[in-house]
Amino acid sequence: MLKQVSFIFFLVFSCYKGAESQELKHLTNELQVNVGANRVWELYRHLGISRLTAQQLKNVIQNVQVLEGDGGVGTMLKLTFVPGNSSYTERFIVINDEKKVKVAKGLEGGCLAIGCSVQIVRFDIIEKTKDSCIIRSDIGYAVKKEFEANDPKPNIQLLAAAAQIAKRFLESSKK
Repeated sequence: MLKQVSFIFFLVFSCYKGAESQELKHLTNELQVNVGANRVWELYRHLGISRLTAQQLKNVIQNVQVLEGDGGVGTMLKLTFVPGNSSYTERFIVINDEKKVKVAKGLEGGCLAIGCSVQIVRFDIIEKTKDSCIIRSDIGYAVKKEFEANDPKPNIQLLAAAAQIAKRFLESSKK
């Protein structure tokens, strides 16, 4: 059992470090939220933000499907978009409760479908005060050499919209 866990950790770490060793370009969005970082992290840590965003953006997201896992490291999530049934699949590769960081590696769809070789999505929940924090959403990506002239980029708008949805939801339900 220990060997299996060690091997899985090695694979996940290798994928993450391999992607980091490439020269990644980044698109970043930051949003201040007037809610404590722990409450925001609870929404982002597992599947909550994906499900909430899908509920609120029914005109954009047709379906969120958990292909494997329970929201922890190793979870595979597929988002199907409307119209046209294009989709994006990712695997959660890092969840750090202490630092409030979640990282997912794109497996198919997204910018991978238009010429990117790597797509890494990262969420950082950064505490400012006891009652406020910043949601930082970042997409790191690398472009395949043969597609560089086209300059394909991932779309940060969905992550920015998810942060706005989280803000409205959490601020309106303050205790």
